[in-house]
Amino acid sequence: MTNWAESQRLLERARRSIPGGVTSNVRASERPFPLFFSHAAGATITDVDGNEYIDYVLGQGPMILGHSHPAVLDAVERAMRRGQLLAGQHTLEVEVAEALVRLIPCAELCRFGVSGSELVQAAMRLTRAVTGRTLILRFEGHYHGWFDNVLLNVATPVEQSGPREHPELRLGSAGQTSSVLGDYLLLPWNDLALVEQLFAERGGEIAAVMTEPMMCNTGAILPAPGFLKGLRGLCDQHGALLYMDEIISGFRLGLSGAQGRFGVTPDLATFAKAMAGGFATAALVGRRDYMERFTRDVNHSGTFNGNVISMAAAAAALAELERDDGAVYRHMEEIGAALIEGARAIARRLDLPLLVQGLPTAFHLSFTDLSAIRDYRDYALHCDKERYGRLKVALLRRGVRVLDRGIWYISAAHTHAHVERTLEVLEAALEEVREP
Repeated sequence: MTNWAESQRLLERARRSIPGGVTSNVRASERPFPLFFSHAAGATITDVDGNEYIDYVLGQGPMILGHSHPAVLDAVERAMRRGQLLAGQHTLEVEVAEALVRLIPCAELCRFGVSGSELVQAAMRLTRAVTGRTLILRFEGHYHGWFDNVLLNVATPVEQSGPREHPELRLGSAGQTSSVLGDYLLLPWNDLALVEQLFAERGGEIAAVMTEPMMCNTGAILPAPGFLKGLRGLCDQHGALLYMDEIISGFRLGLSGAQGRFGVTPDLATFAKAMAGGFATAALVGRRDYMERFTRDVNHSGTFNGNVISMAAAAAALAELERDDGAVYRHMEEIGAALIEGARAIARRLDLPLLVQGLPTAFHLSFTDLSAIRDYRDYALHCDKERYGRLKVALLRRGVRVLDRGIWYISAAHTHAHVERTLEVLEAALEEVREP
């Protein structure tokens, strides 16, 4: 039996000063309970009880180079000794901006912030300013941050969501105002025919289509063939902007993000998690003529925007990702592919309905009889989440850490030895949860 006594003690202590003992609601429901960690390096993380895990959580995705990467930490240490917050411009800010413009297809200009949630707000404001319209089309199961005006239909029970062809907008939290529901239109993802129908009816009212280019949080769902290209064409035809939320997919699916990988260039895109090697920063990038509105009549501000520490981390992380023509991506693709194929082979051998889908650097495991998860309702209705929760705990007890919702992230620090050990653990854990 794994000893988590110190984590339990600290959680009780934390609950006396922090609601639920956690500072993000996402952590509150972790199985078996929210653990406390003491340190992490490379592809492993160690909890306060001394248990070491091969880590596929990776800080919810940002640790693409692995934990405590020396190049990133050294760059931050050097930079911060010269000042942390200057309330003015500095060279590192320009260097990171130049890298983004060079690497990202849609990036002609960029702006920096601290979190993905806040840059989503800047993107939406800009789409409305550019088009003079207010409505934004979004999709079921897509997460665009926790702010009042955008936390909608992320994990709404299907029985409360209305018909698939005309889903009902639903607030995601107590305390939100229903007035924000009038700002959006909602459809299931990956159904281009429904989007075409909506644009035919209301295309002149739509400021933007806001989409994750790959649904990483919900099933690692890839865009259906032609879907993103179809969104691009409809936006062009009706004068709307295509905005890709690449907070997760950016620099995780490749140096040019999901837009480069899938070959569809949006008007605007936001980046965050993987771009600074674990430090807090975010970017909004896009067409020059749109982004220049920030110099005229569209406000975007923030005390910590482009701060020295974040920019030093981003510059170092991007340099490592670019090194040797993106060699780390070739390594991660190889490692992830080996893990995916190994997991599928184990499932076949044990005759278990385990679906593994996604891409090598971000893939999803679920217990389902479906051959693929194509949208939020597939994920919500046909995946056995309780059984996967038991699998997650069984893996954790054996030294492999994964997220409750099924997404696995790969880093440059993972090796074939990690894959071999993980597959051994996965087989034993699957044997433990054979029965539904």
